[in-house]
Amino acid sequence: MIPLSFMHNKHLLWRAGFGAGISQFEDLHKKDIKDLINDLFKEETFLYINYNTPDIAENGDYMNDKSPAEKKKEIQKINREQNEELNLNFLDKMVNSKEQMREKMAFFWHGHFASRVQNPKFNRQILNVIRKNALGNFKDLLFEISQAPAMLNFLNNQQNKKGHPNENFAREVMELFTMGRGNYTEKDIREGARAFTGWGYDKDGNFIERPKQHDEGIKTFLGKTGNFTGTDALNIILEQKATSKFITTKIYKFFVNENVDETIVNKLSESFYQSSYDIKKLMKDIFSSSWFYDQKNIGNRIKSPIELMAGMMRTLPMNIQNPENLIVYQKLLGQTLLNPPNVAGWPNGRSWIDSSTLMLRLQIPQIWSGLRPLDYRPKEDDDIDMGLKNNPNILAKSFKNPNITIDWARVEKTFNGKNVEDYLIQNPKSLDMSSVKNFSDNTVKMNVINLMSTPEYQLM
Repeated sequence: MIPLSFMHNKHLLWRAGFGAGISQFEDLHKKDIKDLINDLFKEETFLYINYNTPDIAENGDYMNDKSPAEKKKEIQKINREQNEELNLNFLDKMVNSKEQMREKMAFFWHGHFASRVQNPKFNRQILNVIRKNALGNFKDLLFEISQAPAMLNFLNNQQNKKGHPNENFAREVMELFTMGRGNYTEKDIREGARAFTGWGYDKDGNFIERPKQHDEGIKTFLGKTGNFTGTDALNIILEQKATSKFITTKIYKFFVNENVDETIVNKLSESFYQSSYDIKKLMKDIFSSSWFYDQKNIGNRIKSPIELMAGMMRTLPMNIQNPENLIVYQKLLGQTLLNPPNVAGWPNGRSWIDSSTLMLRLQIPQIWSGLRPLDYRPKEDDDIDMGLKNNPNILAKSFKNPNITIDWARVEKTFNGKNVEDYLIQNPKSLDMSSVKNFSDNTVKMNVINLMSTPEYQLM
């Protein structure tokens, strides 16, 4: 019989982080849930994610020697390398950081405040804004995101000027980032766009307000009238209880259950609003509540590709000789960090699973263990394949050997003498272990690989 406390600890580590790390399994059954929550919320000195690739500005002389076409190609190459390094460094934080709650919350906000730009400097900036404020105050997060060049660029507010308002930014701020549909009118969008006129950034990527391009006329926005600026517009949005309800609902769907319990969400939302949008308090309220550990909330979510990969990397201590290969897996599975499909971010739930992605998901443990080659191609998507379609065999040729070495001796030591399924599967009762063992020589290694290759492992 699996102790309830053990199941609850596993559940918490998957929802408030990316699953148990290899060093956590030993004591997982005797860890007090309150201590575990406190560990998850401990904050260390904040470290920015960066890239080591030299900036283009540092290569000035070298770039001046090239033709315009060569310069463009070289800039694209440097941008790609820097964005890939940011991607891998963010994934590394999810796998190895002790601040699991910060990185899981940052992962959530990364999908919520979705932006997609080629400029790696802008990507680095907005990523660190999200990580720094992930468990802070939603008002601070909203303001810093709204003034980040990546978002202003992505939603065209650089082109939002007096007399020619661009409504894209104002619309998405209300529809996707704060209030949700049905809580504002088309007139609110138009008036909000006027308030945000003049918001932009300079060539160095610093937020600026351009007074000559700002519409100083009287605006009526969400029931209030005045000579509103972008700052005023965001403050008025935050005054709306609809904002608290929308954010709380989305957090509940992501961290608890896609089937929303309105009574619980209404209570959480009111508390979130009264706390002036204290994110850490909201998350502690969720993880400290008895209903969070109800059976209906355990093992009911399909892991996103990043959660699946990060979770496996936390369980299996591995040396990855060519980490850039991990970006290929992100593309194949449909979730590439820093590259959401659109401003709405990634869809969740069953949208992660189709016939091709499910097959790859089930085979990754074998591929990473060197038991089978990778022989897949990404779905055709001009936005993300970056020229791979021009050579359809490039993935199969380059990535049959993932160059991953797993420390199986450590895995063996951790799980030896234990029912491995109790540790790796959220609802072990749902698993037919006889069918798993039919494909195993009953070693710890093969049991781990085969368990990670089951549909049940896809759930958290």
